[in-house]
Amino acid sequence: MIQKQGHWVPYELCCKPVKTYLGTLKWEVLPHPLYSPDIAPSDYHLFRSLAHSLCEQKFTSYEDCTKWFDSWISSKDEQFFRRGIHSLPERWSKVVESDGKYFH
Repeated sequence: MIQKQGHWVPYELCCKPVKTYLGTLKWEVLPHPLYSPDIAPSDYHLFRSLAHSLCEQKFTSYEDCTKWFDSWISSKDEQFFRRGIHSLPERWSKVVESDGKYFH
């Protein structure tokens, strides 16, 4: 975000000079693809599990936090990661069926 005339404005609303310049290069500028936490395995599998495990934790230092995280990630067996990967086709099918709209 940048501040314009006393108001905070999202950066993408202020990038007209960049778009104009790219237009002079005769490049096809592709839009940023939509992001859905429903289909990113890091979000729906890894981070959801991590968030659940973190909800009762309190850390007094950065070192405590990194030590806990190292222990947590080491406790996950190969099957944990396989489940996340193997659920991708089903998740992607849901996205196709929902015509790209967000779902929970």
